[in-house]
Amino acid sequence: MTTEWRPTCTLSALLARAALLREIREFFRQRDVLEVDTPLLATTTATDPHLHSLSLDVDGRRHYLQTSPEFSMKRLLAAGSGPVYQLGKVFRADESGRLHNREFTLLEWYRPGLNEYGLMDEVEALVMATLAPAGMDAAVRRITYRSLFREQLGLDPLSAPVDALQRLAGGRLDTGGLDLDRDGWLQLLFSHLIEPALDGLVFVEQFPASQAALAQLTTDAEGDMVARRFELYVNGVELANGYHELGDCDEQRRRFEQDNATRHRSGSDAVPVDERLLAALEHGLPDCAGVALGVDRLLMLRCGARHIDEVLPFPAGHA
Repeated sequence: MTTEWRPTCTLSALLARAALLREIREFFRQRDVLEVDTPLLATTTATDPHLHSLSLDVDGRRHYLQTSPEFSMKRLLAAGSGPVYQLGKVFRADESGRLHNREFTLLEWYRPGLNEYGLMDEVEALVMATLAPAGMDAAVRRITYRSLFREQLGLDPLSAPVDALQRLAGGRLDTGGLDLDRDGWLQLLFSHLIEPALDGLVFVEQFPASQAALAQLTTDAEGDMVARRFELYVNGVELANGYHELGDCDEQRRRFEQDNATRHRSGSDAVPVDERLLAALEHGLPDCAGVALGVDRLLMLRCGARHIDEVLPFPAGHA
């Protein structure tokens, strides 16, 4: 058993974290966005096949530590809260590495009346303001997922056959015996070949419809269905993920069921569908856009840190 008790970050990193949290709260105070505090422990959780929740039994019933406050915050929106944000801890199992810790700080907010483009403007304003102490003044670029694949890999991600994606990945990466579906190959190509080449602040928008998650769908300039979703990358680091939020109860239930079917095929446990969220959507979610932003990663960029442990006092293994 280790007797090491010291934090992994410096006092200057603790001071920088405190300053960053103050600045975030002041940013939203000036915009009249209400800070809320929703449960970390709940009887439902995200169905996304790529997210794995930590769970425990309470009074003989399975509960989950939340991967995001999204479901509870949407219930508040449906109840008439107006614009809201939450700044606090969330948990994701099986996440560790240079940019990951199982417990981390997430900023999530929702803006009734804004679409994804209006929300991108606000995300840009927040990030530029909070990274100003680090001298961040890079030009901001916005590009569609489709255009980025064409530019970086010479391939159309919406029309290329699966075997073409597999061949490209096999020619550029050690894929071994990987047997992936279409989205699996796209995600592999994106994360290993495209992300590392993204310099400065880059918003990637209009993801494939199959990767919509909780976003609405629309048609792109070429008439194909795409998700009203964006991600922000800063010097190749994924910082934020936003949506023009889906408000259709029936479609949301279908996506939950589809997620659980995918989880079953991959050998993961299905998770309970959040009936309270679906009831809130049926009551009526205001037309809105929402985004989640990783605060620890934002702090890493602000401090010039290379590893998340440099900005956490007690990361996994030291807690």
